[in-house]
Amino acid sequence: MEIKELLQRTKPLQEQLTAWRRDFHRHPETGYEEFRTSAIVAGHLEKLDLEVTRNVGGTGVVGLLRGEKPGPTIGLRADMDALPIQDQKTADYSSQVAGKAHLCGHDAHTAILMGAAQLLTGLGKPKAGNIKFIFQPAEEGLAGARAMIEDGVLDNPKVDAIAGLHMFPDLDTGTLGVSKGVAFASADAFTVKVLGKGGHAARPHEGIDAIAVSAQVISALQNISSRMVDPLEPVVVTIGKISGGYMGTAIAPEVEMTGTIRTLSRELRERMPGLVEQVVSGVCASFGAGYELKFGPGYPLVINDPDMVDLMTATSEQVYGSKVWNYIKPSTGGEDFAFYCEHIPGVFFRLGSGNGEERTRYPLHHPMFDLDETALPYGVSMLSAIALNFLNREL
Repeated sequence: MEIKELLQRTKPLQEQLTAWRRDFHRHPETGYEEFRTSAIVAGHLEKLDLEVTRNVGGTGVVGLLRGEKPGPTIGLRADMDALPIQDQKTADYSSQVAGKAHLCGHDAHTAILMGAAQLLTGLGKPKAGNIKFIFQPAEEGLAGARAMIEDGVLDNPKVDAIAGLHMFPDLDTGTLGVSKGVAFASADAFTVKVLGKGGHAARPHEGIDAIAVSAQVISALQNISSRMVDPLEPVVVTIGKISGGYMGTAIAPEVEMTGTIRTLSRELRERMPGLVEQVVSGVCASFGAGYELKFGPGYPLVINDPDMVDLMTATSEQVYGSKVWNYIKPSTGGEDFAFYCEHIPGVFFRLGSGNGEERTRYPLHHPMFDLDETALPYGVSMLSAIALNFLNREL
């Protein structure tokens, strides 16, 4: 079947794709707790007579469509986890789980890849090579991609390339955005503990106020991007959580802050721990406070392979019959698709999911986030077409 026919073959799946997406939206599960979601996914893949492996990297699911003859293998990836944020929108498919919601589109990603598996199996086995459908847990900060890789998802058969997508409310429904080279920033967590000396709030000179010192630390950290790094090098340092103190009439002896560092170059990423410590140590020393500084494991850069980007853009013009894609700036958001790209060539692109309705334009992670579900068939046809074109070009 010609690639240009795929979109029309996908449109009849709209009702089923919407039903899957809304079901997952009502029943969100956060990282490594996607038991219900993965069971539904695995059951669907088994009905398609794919080779199915459950519990990969925890709650991940893999389906394998083998070709008639040996050949290369392409992976298609979707993430399944929700966010620990309360859903605030009013819809008949709003989250039914308090404090958890699909506010980043992973429910749509899962439905799209289920649809791609159904579409591709319906076309019959590839002449040569394989398609591996990778349903991944725990993208939101818990490195589910790394867990699946450590559990062998890129082996047996060896995966030669991988493709994935992300819903994007800033783009119009069905349009595409992609970055060549660096696509998403590295994302590294850090924790600062400021160690002061407690005392009575009425006699601050007798203590070392950890809250006052922390305020100076937070302000000083912003000088890294404005005064310590080349202004042409993007870097974001954010303190997202702070806690300390006991009551309004006491000097806080200790404050703990957690934050994130985002960079778009490997070189700057390597420099950042030293720069952060330089600032924290200097500020704390000037007030006589101590500190503890820890850096947690983070996500590396997502670096799109140029050849895979070219394959994706050329494929989109076949699918749509016109140019609906644009090169876009890299995002300072983190994405654990990066771990796959460290091992094999990959392309991660953005699928527009915003239309004229305000509800579809809320940013990712917003409590009101929603999307235009007519974008789902576009995602199915794109992932399916990329897989077919990758295998066909290798013949």
